Amino acid sequence: MGGAKNCPETPRQKMIGMMYLVLTAMLALNVSTDILNGFEMVDDSLFSSISATEDRNANMYEFLEQQKNDKPEKYTEPYNEAMEMKQKSDSLFSYISKFKRDMAVLAIGEEKVSEHNYSTGYAVRGLGGTSNLDVTGQYGCVEGHGAELQMKIEEYRDYLLSTLAKHSNPMNQTQVHKMVDQFNMLFTCDSLYNRHEGKMDTWVNGMFDGMVLNATITVLSKMQNDIRATEGLMVQYLMGSADAMDLRVNKLQAYVIPKSDYVMRGAKYSAQIILAAIDSTQRPEYYIGNERINDHGLYEVVAAGSGEKKYSGKIGVMSSTGEMEYLPFESSYTVGEPNATISNVDMNIMYRGFDNKFSVSVPGVADSKVSVSASGASVSRSGGNWVIKPSESAKEVTVTVTANMDGKSQVMGTNKYKVKQLPKPSSFFVAGGESLSDGFIARKLLLSSEAYVEASYGPDGILDLPWKITGFDIRVGNNVKHSNTGKLTEDQKALIKNLPSGSAVTLQTIRAIGPDGKQQNLSPIALLLK
Repeated sequence: MGGAKNCPETPRQKMIGMMYLVLTAMLALNVSTDILNGFEMVDDSLFSSISATEDRNANMYEFLEQQKNDKPEKYTEPYNEAMEMKQKSDSLFSYISKFKRDMAVLAIGEEKVSEHNYSTGYAVRGLGGTSNLDVTGQYGCVEGHGAELQMKIEEYRDYLLSTLAKHSNPMNQTQVHKMVDQFNMLFTCDSLYNRHEGKMDTWVNGMFDGMVLNATITVLSKMQNDIRATEGLMVQYLMGSADAMDLRVNKLQAYVIPKSDYVMRGAKYSAQIILAAIDSTQRPEYYIGNERINDHGLYEVVAAGSGEKKYSGKIGVMSSTGEMEYLPFESSYTVGEPNATISNVDMNIMYRGFDNKFSVSVPGVADSKVSVSASGASVSRSGGNWVIKPSESAKEVTVTVTANMDGKSQVMGTNKYKVKQLPKPSSFFVAGGESLSDGFIARKLLLSSEAYVEASYGPDGILDLPWKITGFDIRVGNNVKHSNTGKLTEDQKALIKNLPSGSAVTLQTIRAIGPDGKQQNLSPIALLLK
């Protein structure tokens, strides 16, 4: 009973199906009441088939419960789903039983129904060959019970299909497709031929309008038989889904999963050794070389020396024949000297009072486990960089990088940096897309509202830092005019406006504040009007 198997129809079931088809055809031909009594025989046969199916289902439930008790990690979920399947099947089955009994009460009365033991909800005993065509239409169509039955049948079918999809996998696609087709056929509520109206109609009208009571009850008994057979098939399918987790492959592969392939000397190397497709209820044996390690396959060794370290071993697993099979594996890791890579992002030296950006990394160690400290400077994080700002009195800063290795702090590297003041930038007059430190300039560009004075290290400088102009003077002969920004004032422009071509205009006493907050006096700019 390990995997799900299709249950072929027994000769008895085939006979019942043939009798049902023959009698239904006879009904369509308006055969005599005596012949309609044959439905009682069909219904009795269905009752026997249902009883036998329920016995088989009960045995499967008992087996599945025992499996759950023996291997709860494997069979608890299939067992719970099987119990849910049983509850939904019982609910629809009981509803149909009540449906049949209520129609029988309308036809022959409560007393006769009780006399012929309709409590079972199966047989049509006692109805005889009645040609009553009103009861089924009244109960199923007029009173609306047929629509309620249709809804319950469709809900049951949808539940079956969703359960199939939940456990579908590449290995059982053929089986799932067959079961989907079967359930859609057994529990369909598509349009039916309405014998009373002589045309295609809704499932409810086609099922109950103008139908002889004996035939309707027999059809419903057949549906109950389908429910019990489907219930058993689904329980087998659920058990088969659990069995699909067994170790049933034609090729096994051993894997080594290290936490890291790179290990510092003195640190611990850890690797998880696993066997693909292994059954969780079976515990393999793990060996490094010929020495057996723990039952979890966790291999740990303190790294020594340096360079690549290779190791190999095997995994022992019990085969289906009861013999131990061994699967080999091999792997390697690298032991390196403690080191760190430290590079200055913005410059080769460290500048006083300035946020110097550093990129720090340690091979094989996550950034979150790396820390940086510095003597004579403050250290902080900004984005992916470390920001180191030397104090005003510092002449040298030592940067130390440490890493958290297996819960212990280990120094990975140090480096020393000289501390200098930020270099003085050059001054430029920017106008018309050009930056001039001296030379000729058109009067129009000099007086442009877009022109300004800037301080920078120029296009060839190694630094690209922001400097702010805080003021400058313009000298023309002995006349001097002041500005407290980087742009010319109206007084300065008036001084230049009527000068003849070739006149000298000097921008002097140029003042700028750098990112270190210190003000610098920059070189003058000598310009000649074109």
